[in-house]
Amino acid sequence: MSSGELGCIYATLILHDDGIAITAEKINTLLKAANVTVESYWPSLFAKLAQSKNVDDLVLNSGAAAGAAVAAAAPAAGGGGAAAAAPAVEEKKEEAKEESDDDMGFSLFD
Repeated sequence: MSSGELGCIYATLILHDDGIAITAEKINTLLKAANVTVESYWPSLFAKLAQSKNVDDLVLNSGAAAGAAVAAAAPAAGGGGAAAAAPAVEEKKEEAKEESDDDMGFSLFD
């Protein structure tokens, strides 16, 4: 995702949150104020999307499609029989050792 697309997303959300009609001109105004350059077609695409879809629904369901795709793919990968749950692999994280002044051969009170 480019910074232009991300800028249009944020501008659309700002306008929606403030209850302002989402238009290409208003998206462009916010982008110019934020000093974000975008391809000329992005603001109009986002304005058309906001007019044809409910922005609240887009925000609330943004992760639902990805979650459903993963959930549907998991049983299919298990084969035709009863799917056995694969054991979760735990990654052991090594704790980073913080170097102290004593490790370097000097301390604050030398």
